Amino acid sequence: MNYSYPLDEWVSRNPFRGRQPQLAPIPPFSEWRSLLPAPILPDQPGWVEMYWRAWEMACHNCRLPLPDSGFVSRFIDTAFNDHTFLWDSAFMVQFGLYGRHIFPFIGTLDNFYAKQHDDGWICREINTRDGQDFFTRFDPNGTGPNILGWAEWRYIRQTGEEERIPLVFWPLLAYHRWCKAHRTWPNGLYWATGLSSGMDNQPRVPDSLYYHHHWTWIDASLQGALSAYYLEQMATYLGENQLTQELANERVGLLEKINRLLWDDAAAFYKDGDPQGKLSPVKTIGAYWALLDRQLIPEKRLVPFLNHLRQESAFKRPHRIPSISADSEGYNGQTGGYWQGGVWSPTNYMVLKGLRLKGHHGLAHEIALNHVAQVYEQFRQTNTFWENYAPDAAAPGQPAKSHFVGWTGLTPIAILLEDIIGLSVDWPARRVTWDRRYSGPVYGVNNYPLGPEGTLDILSDNHRLTISSDVNFTLIVQDPEGSVQAAITPGLNEIDLS
Repeated sequence: MNYSYPLDEWVSRNPFRGRQPQLAPIPPFSEWRSLLPAPILPDQPGWVEMYWRAWEMACHNCRLPLPDSGFVSRFIDTAFNDHTFLWDSAFMVQFGLYGRHIFPFIGTLDNFYAKQHDDGWICREINTRDGQDFFTRFDPNGTGPNILGWAEWRYIRQTGEEERIPLVFWPLLAYHRWCKAHRTWPNGLYWATGLSSGMDNQPRVPDSLYYHHHWTWIDASLQGALSAYYLEQMATYLGENQLTQELANERVGLLEKINRLLWDDAAAFYKDGDPQGKLSPVKTIGAYWALLDRQLIPEKRLVPFLNHLRQESAFKRPHRIPSISADSEGYNGQTGGYWQGGVWSPTNYMVLKGLRLKGHHGLAHEIALNHVAQVYEQFRQTNTFWENYAPDAAAPGQPAKSHFVGWTGLTPIAILLEDIIGLSVDWPARRVTWDRRYSGPVYGVNNYPLGPEGTLDILSDNHRLTISSDVNFTLIVQDPEGSVQAAITPGLNEIDLS
């Protein structure tokens, strides 16, 4: 690569640049089904049908790297155009991880690392045919959101693939440093645009589709802090003590400024700020990235901040959760107006993960039930998945692409497994948590992947749990009445909760 700027110290340690492409054939879907986790929901056969259809569409969108692209891995296509998108890809690997033994969905991110520039920049949109960046380095719309660290850390904790840490840490650190150098104001908080935020036409910052207007953006600032946090965890794992301390100090400084400058006390909400420090009147779903930081939100602020998700005047619409609140100027309830209220699988997924991190499992389950039911109704009527959905009408959003798996695969796959059936895994800790809130008397999943090679069959039949696995782990069963912990050994295990 010949560029006119110096090679960054961290980019020089990026192992993906110059790697030979992986060209193994893509298995046909006929070979997938027996290897994928199989949900058991006898009272919701339509949801199960929707699950399998999503996997079939995901298989159809799997690609080999083309010779002129510079890509290094097989990947899942964004399903939008001939480009791959950073924002979409970070979310698609969150459901792709359930098919990791069949296809390397995480390789979708490897292709972005392979295309990293000498100074750390990564374009957010790259042509999959010739590998050309769609934007130039200093185009305000050219990169973002900075969620690659979040995506990788979730993947690593779920799968146990800690061998990825020394591979991805250096390109992630270089990209984080580039964003810090070129996407912040002098006070350290971040700016974005509609396009670089991923939420194109939200009215939160006036006329901001292509330009930041010198505002401070709440989601970009939160993502900067989260990126520092996940890189701090990786640096600790690698024994990079100086970097661990630097990243920890950076995050602490960002959290202090976010809480001091971007919290609207009257509205009980985190918001964007204009150059004079006045806060936006619009409540964006992007503020809920705050839930993913364990230390950001002061205890006295958490309940009123979450109450917006429970209020019909804000985010509790017939289809939850709109991308801006219903009491925000510019809200479009009937069509969603793309990001002017549209309901999107990735932002819903983000909120659900944040709610669970904060211990609000009941609210997460309630929102997930609503969202899956609404997406299923449109699937039943149209036999497809949509890019986004209307919040106040039982309809796809307008505009919205159809056959979108794509990140809408999060809903019928990841949200179904994680927030309806209620399973989550921290494999480095050898821990599986089952949040049993679903009302069906019988439900569970077979062939659920654990770690590099293990599998799990788990079934709830009223108060009796049947667990069969080929690996050891700790199972934590939790429901509104309490929790039970059990050591699971290979073979058949039964737990009586009555």
